[in-house]
Amino acid sequence: MAQLTLATDYDRRFLLDPYLDWTQREGIPVYEDFGIDILGVETARWDRFDARGAFIHAKGRGDFCATFALELTPGGRTSPQRHLFEEVVYVLEGHGSTTIEGPDGRKHSFEWGPKSLFALPLNTRYQHFNGSGRERALLASTHDLPAVMNLFHNERFIFDNDFAFDERMGPDKHMGGDGDFTSIRPGSHLWETNFVPDLTDFGLKAWEARGAGSSNIAFVLADGTMHTHMSEIPTGRYKKGHRHGDGMHVFAVTGTGYSLFWNDDEQDYHSVPWRHGVMYAPPHLTFHQHFNTAPEPARYIAVGIGSRRYPFIRMRREAVLGSEVNIREGGMQVDYADQDPRIHAIWLEEMKKTGVPSDMGRYIDETDVTKS
Repeated sequence: MAQLTLATDYDRRFLLDPYLDWTQREGIPVYEDFGIDILGVETARWDRFDARGAFIHAKGRGDFCATFALELTPGGRTSPQRHLFEEVVYVLEGHGSTTIEGPDGRKHSFEWGPKSLFALPLNTRYQHFNGSGRERALLASTHDLPAVMNLFHNERFIFDNDFAFDERMGPDKHMGGDGDFTSIRPGSHLWETNFVPDLTDFGLKAWEARGAGSSNIAFVLADGTMHTHMSEIPTGRYKKGHRHGDGMHVFAVTGTGYSLFWNDDEQDYHSVPWRHGVMYAPPHLTFHQHFNTAPEPARYIAVGIGSRRYPFIRMRREAVLGSEVNIREGGMQVDYADQDPRIHAIWLEEMKKTGVPSDMGRYIDETDVTKS
């Protein structure tokens, strides 16, 4: 059998990834790791945006989504942009504003700061502005360009397309930080908007089935297929283990803590410590569990493909319907009674380091916990 080589032009047309090829042509750094502190990455001049940027590729990002960091220098602004992929933006650092021009020519502007969240309605023209003359602004954009670029593999179609998605703009109040609440059930309550000024004090809804006083809200942003939800872990507690498909990019918002990751055939746990600025994406069907070690509640957001309104893929739909079902019953969740005793022992050791007392006694017998 002849050995395949990749030396000829013909061979280089084999197993292409147009998105990754595009990232190389853009000429900015590409970071790939399991967990990434975006606040600490080095950015470089990004001509497309007339700003600075870096691609942030979490190991568990999957096929549909990825993230880039966009840095606006003091007093800086991006060039006007328009593109045929969805974007959910989380503000990591700085203060500024974004102007979005609707299909009817009307302009909508809103001011953002650290821990703001917003979406860019599909294929609208927009521009970001840094409101400070002394400090940078750093934005983390999670987007579905990998899916779009690999589907169409035509840069001009994606960045120079004038089709207007009028329905994506929504009412004016959605651009101003207001929204509409739809009650579904715990874990699936919806807040529909385009802009959340501050995630730190946004009202959440109880979701006790997810564990230890957990609360949650799902966002529908710009009527998009991109999903975002925010969860809070109370002080001295942690959530239940669970798993789902890949591509959910998790950003720590408040507090500090860690997350454990494991697969069925593994004896040891992989741990990622987190705080504001850290992002990771759990790999496909890898179990993971979130632990708050801070003296205050900890919040995080998860961003990926497949919203509560438009699940897009079967696994997203099934994950929503089975998110509270124990794995013994065919679901995706590990109840406290079924978790490895080592998990709670690790937790107690971590809490000793922070001096924060455990508040898990009402959920787990802590009288005889050993690392077995």
